[in-house]
Amino acid sequence: MNLEDLIPTDEICIRYKVERTFVSSLYESGLIEVVTIEETQYVHCDDISEFERLRRLHYDLDINLEGLEAIQHLIGKVKKLQKQNRKLKNRLGLYE
Repeated sequence: MNLEDLIPTDEICIRYKVERTFVSSLYESGLIEVVTIEETQYVHCDDISEFERLRRLHYDLDINLEGLEAIQHLIGKVKKLQKQNRKLKNRLGLYE
């Protein structure tokens, strides 16, 4: 993992105007991945869009942590079903 691809959580807190406890709570719940290198915590740049979505849900829609976990779980199920649906459509296409 390249250090260039990581964003310090302190910078994220400043940029998005969130508390450090919010980032820690997301990490502890398994909603985002935080990497610690030399006592500094980082979030991978690929996970920033996920963080932004969770931040909007929490701050704009006032959804608590448990609600975020439920939403994340349901989104995962929907993505899995969409993938299965695509596979089935592709298999069906072979027989048409």
